Amino acid sequence: MNQKILLITGWGGGTKLLNSLKQALEYKGHTVELINIFNALDEKELQQQAEKAKVFDVIIGWSLGGQLAALLADQISKQYHQQKVLITLASNPCFVESCVEHAEWHTAMSEEAFQNFKQSFQHDAIATLKKFGFMVCQGVKTTKEDFQVLQSLIQPQNLERLKQGLDCLEQLNTVNILKNYAGYQYHFFAKQDFLVSYKVAENIQKLNAEFLEIELLSGSHGLPIFQFESISDKICQYLQKIKQTNG
Repeated sequence: MNQKILLITGWGGGTKLLNSLKQALEYKGHTVELINIFNALDEKELQQQAEKAKVFDVIIGWSLGGQLAALLADQISKQYHQQKVLITLASNPCFVESCVEHAEWHTAMSEEAFQNFKQSFQHDAIATLKKFGFMVCQGVKTTKEDFQVLQSLIQPQNLERLKQGLDCLEQLNTVNILKNYAGYQYHFFAKQDFLVSYKVAENIQKLNAEFLEIELLSGSHGLPIFQFESISDKICQYLQKIKQTNG
């Protein structure tokens, strides 16, 4: 059962971080294209990405990439009337409190904490990226070892693209997309995640979308990096289940 999968990485580290997940999915027979984050606040760029994404069956995104995946799925649904399978990995549809529209959404980063991070990035991007990398690995017993692995995979990033990514994290709110999406959606969360609280899973569950499933696993925010084999297994089982359901 070959599916065409678009895989979108998260903020700060480049595509190499998800290369093992890409290869694991390919090993199971799927065709996978791995892309970096893009500026979804630019309507022209979002449209270009949606046109590229429409040929895929499944759109998967990690962290900020999960929000971007939701935006692409929504654009494709509206423009081309196709429902792609949407999968997010450790992704908060509303990352910062400033973009919260739902009073019950208590699981976003405080505006103050985010602005401090943004200022820190502007002051010293390299040191801030290193600190962010550690937060990706935080919360588990293997944090130090995981951080070393992460550091070996991180690629130099375009600073302007990273600034645009921070703007996306600050402004994007894909809650209503998830609530109203008519296609299949599957969201992974990690219990020890330092950046996206596992309680986001409860919020998403309450949206009561028709084809929505949640998976809560042990692990850090770096779930798709350090647990790529089990993540790929679960994704493939889910895709197989959808195929069987739809005959």
